[in-house]
Amino acid sequence: MAQLVMLVLDDPDKTDEIIDAWVAAGVSGVTILDSSGLRHRLARRGTRDDLPLMPTLSSLLRGREEPHRTLFAIVQDGFNVEALVAATEKITGELDDPHTGILFVLPVSQVWGLNRRTGGR
Repeated sequence: MAQLVMLVLDDPDKTDEIIDAWVAAGVSGVTILDSSGLRHRLARRGTRDDLPLMPTLSSLLRGREEPHRTLFAIVQDGFNVEALVAATEKITGELDDPHTGILFVLPVSQVWGLNRRTGGR
């Protein structure tokens, strides 16, 4: 059964390095989304202290954002997910440590279009 691998990456500067590691591990495609977590959302509820001397309307309305990246990929049955996790942790550090990220895997019961990308049937 195919699997969905998702990584919520705490440090967006590591995105390209993670993508390179995933491709080297055999992932054929990765989708990347900008995201933010609950902790960051709750922290933004307070008073802003980062306004410029002469703020523009957009800078007044825009909150200070501490972005994450959410990466996801569908891998085929038999893919070595443990090796993918190990490659990820070489870049992020242990995922059980704070401020690294969260990686999880979900079963995918049906997939259309995956074989087209990997060249198989």
